Amino acid sequence: LRVQNTKLYLAAFAAVLGPLSFGFALGYSSPVIPELRKINDPDLRLDSSQASWFGSVVTLGAAAGGILGGYLVDKVGRKLSLMLCSIPYVFGYVVIVSAQNVWMLYFGRVLTGLASGITSLVVPVYISEVSHPKVRGMLGSCVQLMVVTGILGAYVAGITLKWRWLAVLCSFPSCIMLLFMSFMPETPRFLLNQNKRAEAIAALCFLRGPYADHAWECRQIEASVQEEGLNLSEFKNPSIYRPLVIGVALMFFQQVTGINAVMFYAETIFEDASFKDSRMACVVVGSIQVCFTAVAALIIDKTGRKVLLYVSGIIMALSTALFGLYFKVVLPDQNNSSNPHVWFTLNSASPGTESTISWLAVVSLGLFVAGFALGWGPVPWLVISEIFPLKAKGISSGACVLTNWVMAFLITKEFNDFIGFLTSCGTFWLFSAFCCLSVIFTAFYVPETKGQTLEQIEAYFRRP
Repeated sequence: LRVQNTKLYLAAFAAVLGPLSFGFALGYSSPVIPELRKINDPDLRLDSSQASWFGSVVTLGAAAGGILGGYLVDKVGRKLSLMLCSIPYVFGYVVIVSAQNVWMLYFGRVLTGLASGITSLVVPVYISEVSHPKVRGMLGSCVQLMVVTGILGAYVAGITLKWRWLAVLCSFPSCIMLLFMSFMPETPRFLLNQNKRAEAIAALCFLRGPYADHAWECRQIEASVQEEGLNLSEFKNPSIYRPLVIGVALMFFQQVTGINAVMFYAETIFEDASFKDSRMACVVVGSIQVCFTAVAALIIDKTGRKVLLYVSGIIMALSTALFGLYFKVVLPDQNNSSNPHVWFTLNSASPGTESTISWLAVVSLGLFVAGFALGWGPVPWLVISEIFPLKAKGISSGACVLTNWVMAFLITKEFNDFIGFLTSCGTFWLFSAFCCLSVIFTAFYVPETKGQTLEQIEAYFRRP
């Protein structure tokens, strides 16, 4: 059993180097944007609009990567898809390092975003298909754990490294992933779907050890493998469309609960609370994310997926409601202001108010990040890797990843407009309402997949 787990963990580790690269790509913009806004070179210096695009264009690349990943994962397999996505990662950072103008920076960010989109789809699928039910939740949660570790790594490295050297560092995890994945097996489910039974047995021998009943597990997988292709007409089948609707809704709620908006506020909130070093503040936030995502990974196979989504949703609803209260008190006259950036500068705050209740904003921020990391960060990615039938896994996962990244882009880019239309407090109370809706949706529609094989989960959705 120890040998079995060691090799399984090794395969999972090789795969989650992809999400680590993904985290570095997401975190790269935070320490780099302030540096590029002050750089002497006018061709590389970013203004406010360019800085916004530099931060958010990675999500557009990721949306395209979700579509491409959905095709690759079914056509060339899980392992080769992961190895291929290291190419746009490395090439993207090469473009950034050699950038002579802003458009080269954008192009490099799009390429790293494309690789991130493929990674965010393929890695959960790979891990769910190589794992056995007792550890699938823990290993699946490591995807999000490595993403937030990568973000934190970019924040910490950005304190000392200049933007070009930081790009060089960010390219390392994808190179190591390419090396490690070349020694790892393809997933048994994909191999059996390709009628490669001997290779599937060899993969199971590597993953489960020599003493497990490989033939029995093969028969279990074969019973649920549909060799014929997927026709669009089959999406009328509840076993196909029900998990797809659940997966898309999970990704929608993950973004509209406001995580990107809250992270966008983080630097200003810490400054208002007398945290003068905003880079260190980002490190604090990143550390909270890593700690609570690790807690989720350790307990998810004991508590179950739904319990964590409930707890996470309630914590996020309360903390965003407190955010709304904070801005209602600090910016009481916001509706009468003609300054569209008043929410950010806090110039119209009541005298002394922001300093006396700044603790409320900091506590709300910490609670929200902890709550998200505990449930709505890792669990949706885990659940979508578990609920789709094999023949629909590529296209369904692609639809979910596309939804996630398009919503991330819209929330990031349109946040200013939300503030202008609803005011700061109204916007955060809207996020709080979405958090409440996410809990209700979980209660009625999300199945509990703890301890079940992927074949049992497929059978659940085939029931009338």
